Amino acid sequence: MKYALVHEWLTPKATGGSELVVQAILNNFEADLYALIDFESTNKESYLFGRNIGTTFLQHFPGSQNGVQKYLPLLPFAIEQLDLRSYDIILSSAHTVAKGVLTSPTQMHVCYCHTPMRFAWELTFDYLRSSQMGRGLPGVFTRYLLHQLRQWDVLTANRVDYFIANSQNTARRIWRCYRRTATVIYPPVNIERFPFLETKQDFYVTVSRLVSYKQVALIVRAFNQLQRPLVVIGEGVELKEIRKLAQPNVQILGAQPDEVVEKYMSQAKAFIYAAYEDFGIAVVEAQACGTPVIAYGAGGALETVLDIYQHPKNGTGLFFEAQTVTALIEAVERFEQCAKNFHSETIYNHARQFAPTIFQKHYQDFVENSWQQFSART
Repeated sequence: MKYALVHEWLTPKATGGSELVVQAILNNFEADLYALIDFESTNKESYLFGRNIGTTFLQHFPGSQNGVQKYLPLLPFAIEQLDLRSYDIILSSAHTVAKGVLTSPTQMHVCYCHTPMRFAWELTFDYLRSSQMGRGLPGVFTRYLLHQLRQWDVLTANRVDYFIANSQNTARRIWRCYRRTATVIYPPVNIERFPFLETKQDFYVTVSRLVSYKQVALIVRAFNQLQRPLVVIGEGVELKEIRKLAQPNVQILGAQPDEVVEKYMSQAKAFIYAAYEDFGIAVVEAQACGTPVIAYGAGGALETVLDIYQHPKNGTGLFFEAQTVTALIEAVERFEQCAKNFHSETIYNHARQFAPTIFQKHYQDFVENSWQQFSART
């Protein structure tokens, strides 16, 4: 059996949950790896250093290493240029275009879908509002491009034989966008990386990319009013704005090395999370430290956090119902009233269900069972 694994892009700046899935899959299967661009096989600090990785013509475009998304109109065309005819099984890890590779009827394609491309679906109007290309005459062309991307996205769902979703929330979105069912296998979280601490200090923390939908500015505004200590770790286009917004009780640390992130997440009184995410890996990482989570009660957080009011014996956090400053302030105040009811060891044990070994077993079993079904039909 010959396996190919297709991912969107591989660069030192792309180190999120989807990249952890790629690493975990490669631990299970001897697969040849493909991507739109690859700058990891030349990165001495990467586990992919020295690996032969297939790429597209975008590899040689100016500035692609710093974000191939700037060539968005070309991404669907580029991914279709990968020649995968020699493989029996195609595995894709997709959040933009990876599922769009061309396959034959005798090849099985299993797609691990992190999300249908969000900027083309429910985040379309946020994308248009925040981008200069979303206004005036350029905005007309941008809207038409997104319209074309949605059509291509739906079309290429028919190239996938079996979908896996990273959460029930994503599975519902796959059905809404593609009318395809998906089996849920939660992504791997490297919980052993994070130190477990039972004794917490008197500050809150959030770790996030500083982009609009992550709602970090909302968190800062809430803590400005609360006048309680908050540490913000991360970088992104909103970094300057958030630094201007923060009052003295809020520390904006920007990007930090892993050991600093681990220190603050393990010592914090609670982890604050205000985004609507398909899964939300940082929420699980915080719980791996034994740190309770105060999260917006929507999306993947509903599947990874146990609200203390619904689970008084084994709660791992609590939810707030709206992405507003008022709702978050009320949630923090409620948390401080019931903080003694949280047990760090219980929170840590809850996070263990997302360990990489569990993902690897479920994923391998799914691929093997799917191949049996596929072979029986072909």
